[in-house]
Amino acid sequence: MSRVCQLTGKRVMVGNNVSHSNQKTKRKFYPNLVKKRFYLPEEKEFITLRVSTSALRTINKNGITACVKEAKAKGYLK
Repeated sequence: MSRVCQLTGKRVMVGNNVSHSNQKTKRKFYPNLVKKRFYLPEEKEFITLRVSTSALRTINKNGITACVKEAKAKGYLK
């Protein structure tokens, strides 16, 4: 399974490890993803999403219905 947030589209970023002598080697920055079940009251069912922890804060602020609608509009969620 790919490391992508299903609501925000956050994915793995690439950067450098920089040593004390300023040598640079490639590394990856992974998003903080959690698997979480949400209840959609309109559809009267649970859905399981793999979301970033920042997306959880957005869900708490705006609600799951608005977040799922926005993710579908952007193409992150089918």
